[in-house]
Order: sequence, then C-alpha cells, then structure tokens
Amino acid sequence: MEQPQDRDRRSGSFTAAGMRRGARAALGLTLGLIPFGLVIGMTADARGLSLLETLLMSALVFAGSSQVVALGLWQEPAPILAAALTCLVINLRLAPMGVALGPVLDRLHGFRLWGSLALLVDNAFAMMVTEMRAGRRDAGFMVGAALAMWVNWVLASGLGHVFASTIRLPPGHPVFFAASAALMSVLVPIWRGRSDLLPWILAGLLALLAHGGLGLGAPWPVLIGALGGAAAGAARDLRAAR
Repeated sequence: MEQPQDRDRRSGSFTAAGMRRGARAALGLTLGLIPFGLVIGMTADARGLSLLETLLMSALVFAGSSQVVALGLWQEPAPILAAALTCLVINLRLAPMGVALGPVLDRLHGFRLWGSLALLVDNAFAMMVTEMRAGRRDAGFMVGAALAMWVNWVLASGLGHVFASTIRLPPGHPVFFAASAALMSVLVPIWRGRSDLLPWILAGLLALLAHGGLGLGAPWPVLIGALGGAAAGAARDLRAAR
C-alpha cells in the first residue's frame, strides 16, 4: 500500500517540518548575505531613500542584483519606468527556475503556490534542486529557506541604512565579495558532474562576451548568460531523455 510520504515524494507537498528544515539549512547562506544587505542599505541612504523606503524596497523586491541596479539608476526625479524595466529583465531568469521546480509546485494552489513563487530566489532555488535530486519534494523546505533569507535581508539592509554614516567602505573592499561568495557556494551541492560543464561554461562565456565584448551594461550580461546556460542545459537533458 502506498504510503503518504511516497506520494509526497512523487507529487510534491508543503509541510511545516519542511519549512523548519529549510530555515535551518539556510542559516549559513543567510550569514554570508549580511554584508551584501548592509551595502544595499548604505547605497540606499546615499541615494536619499529613507529608512522606511529602504525596508520596503528590500521586503518587496527581495533581489540583491535588481536593487543594486535600481539604486545605481536612482536620481531625482526617480526613473521609475527605467528601473522597473531593468529589474524585470534581470529577474526574467526566474521564469526557467519556476519551470524547473514544476515537480514540486505542480500540486500546490492558492497562497502556498504564489507565496512560494514570490519568495523564489537563486539561493533557495539551488537548495531546492538539491532536495529534488535527493528525492524530496517538500516545497516548504524552499519557502523556509527563503523566509530565513528574507528576514535577514530586510534586517541587514535596515542596519546598513541606519549606520551608513559610520560604515563607509572604499570601493573594492573585500566585504563586497561576500554576496558573490555566498552565491558561488550554492553551486557545490547542485554540481552533477561533467555533464554540467557545458551549460555552466557557456553561461559564463556569454555573460563575459555581453559585458566585455559587446560592452553591454547591466542587466543584459546576467540575462544573456542565464538564458544561454538554461538553453544548453535543456538541450542536454532532452538528448539524455531520448
């Protein structure tokens, strides 16, 4: 007789236990993102945003790369349309991520589904992919991990804004690498072997070509690299399935 946990492994589930496990698993990554959040808060202060505006931006956008680019464009009057379009282009990479999570999300409805998608970020996605490869399909794991990161992100950006006048780091300071290091660390558990080399290398080369060769600024290198790598990975999986 089929057990409930077997059905959950096949079709996906959403449990409180999964949320707690995801939050615990994400603790290391959340600590690594604190310096990035501080930088966002300091940058927002330098651009004239109030503490409330900074907290709302981090809570509602919850995307470091998008916030960095938007704040880089910020001026008076605020270029709302340009900033919104730029953030949209950067975050288009989340669309194929949602598709990849289909086995986890396809049985969810209402608040659980849309809440899971609203909290989808790169690090939580990578952690959930690792769970899926281990045969576990509890969407609560991803939401718990993302919520832990969200709380940390909002608090860190708020602290960065509050202490912006006393925390003045020069450009190129090692702390600015913390966010990149945290993102790179999530690549380790999702590495599947040599078959991942082609899409990963292609994504990196396309991003470098867009930035250095074509002279394109943000967000195009991120988008071009993400879509190119995703296409190569999809083609590889289709060949393997045949």
